[in-house]
Amino acid sequence: MTHSLAGPYRRAALKGVLLQGIVALFAAVIVLVVWGAQAGLSALMGGVAIVLPNFVFALYAFRYVGASKAEQVYDSLKRGKGLKFLLTICIFALVFKHLSVMALPFFCCYILVMFSQWLAPIFFNH
Repeated sequence: MTHSLAGPYRRAALKGVLLQGIVALFAAVIVLVVWGAQAGLSALMGGVAIVLPNFVFALYAFRYVGASKAEQVYDSLKRGKGLKFLLTICIFALVFKHLSVMALPFFCCYILVMFSQWLAPIFFNH
């Protein structure tokens, strides 16, 4: 019960990440049009700071399924969560060290995309 049964759950998680990516791009374009290039880039980086770690988590965490693989399921979720956290910290550090970002668009897009994951079940019939 590994990859074949885990496939639907992994696809559902990737659909959620796809929704987040669309929301991030849409928000970044709106910010770009309304407030300019630097604000648009900042919003885009805020979206990347949450979408990329969630993508890595979705790939890593949903590898196993089933009661016989309970320990592997737990370990993959735990490691996926740790990787997601570390990747988020690294992206934040790299963005604020190497790019001239505006904090308000960055964090607003980050939070907007974070909230969009709660809406994913409405748009996708898992």
